[in-house]
Amino acid sequence: MMNLFNVYPIYDIEPVQAQGSWLWDSKGEKYLDLYGGHAVISVGHCHPHYVEKMTEQLRRINFYSNSVRIPLQDELAQKLGDLAGYPDYTLFLCNSGAEANENAIKLASFYNGGSKIVAFTKSFHGRTAGAVAMTDNPSIVAPVNYNKHVTFLPFNDAEAVRQHDMTDVCAIIVEGIQGVGGIQVASEEFLRAIRQKCDESNATFILDSVQCGYGRSGKFFSNQHYTDLHADLYTTAKGMGNGFPIAGVLISPKFQAKYGMLGTTFGGNHLACAAGIAVLDIMKDENLMDNAVEIGDYLMKGIAEIGGYKELRGRGLMIGIEYDFAIEDLRNKLLFDYKLFTGVAGKNTIRLLPSLALKKEEADLFLEALSKEVRVLA
Repeated sequence: MMNLFNVYPIYDIEPVQAQGSWLWDSKGEKYLDLYGGHAVISVGHCHPHYVEKMTEQLRRINFYSNSVRIPLQDELAQKLGDLAGYPDYTLFLCNSGAEANENAIKLASFYNGGSKIVAFTKSFHGRTAGAVAMTDNPSIVAPVNYNKHVTFLPFNDAEAVRQHDMTDVCAIIVEGIQGVGGIQVASEEFLRAIRQKCDESNATFILDSVQCGYGRSGKFFSNQHYTDLHADLYTTAKGMGNGFPIAGVLISPKFQAKYGMLGTTFGGNHLACAAGIAVLDIMKDENLMDNAVEIGDYLMKGIAEIGGYKELRGRGLMIGIEYDFAIEDLRNKLLFDYKLFTGVAGKNTIRLLPSLALKKEEADLFLEALSKEVRVLA
């Protein structure tokens, strides 16, 4: 009998049904989902509009390749450009965040002919060859993943960016808010230094928005919290399909497309586009970016009042609570005693990445549980 390749430590919980921010397991237990399967569930589990549009599409046609007209791709690009505030950019569709980053660095290298990349400490950009080479975690970089062309500078160190020699550099890639790295928010000075350095050297500024994008910070992309500060390429994935695999690269007008330059078999298929369109429609109709700001601020204020942490970081509904102790027991208590799904970033940080449609009364359940447990730990 074939078994699964055992690379994931898993909880003995089997979700079988979901709605909004809630999950039910095979034993009938109900859980509040404050992690969204790694920031994937952007508009809530099984949203009626999402289910309707996916079902309708599945009954028509679910797949054909990019060798034929797929008007859903044009609709997705138009709606994404409008909601994101980048209608003059173009869109390349693929399947995952790692693929989006792979295509972004390829575009950057085609653009100026450079072969080197600047990334940052605690970065995570994916597990494929090019993406993992830019990821600051030697334990997941195999010997075959050549990374001598990547320089890691200290995250949020504007001066290190200003001083770096850009000879043969095609791109600087950075997460607007680091996810795996512990919910570290890129400062305005730091991002402006990257923008200026790329302008001076004709390199490409890539903003990895796979986890922190798609409205999670309260703006569509996290750089939009700062006035008139824009990247050349935006990579996106997780929240884009609310669980259906879809990803994309938003591409500045300075890049010229040509046939064969990039390609994908599954990217931009009918069902993926139906998912992406449904997500954008729901985000717009339900003002979910505003909700991310409101409920994010509410959570941050509540967590601050509870206290007991070393540092509280984040924006919108992307929140990291770092403690001066290992949080495995705390996370397990929240999961098994209070039925609350949360995430982690490293050994000391609780990571919250709920649906952008999270309600105040749902946030209260987390705050009540955290308050009780932090009192016990204190």
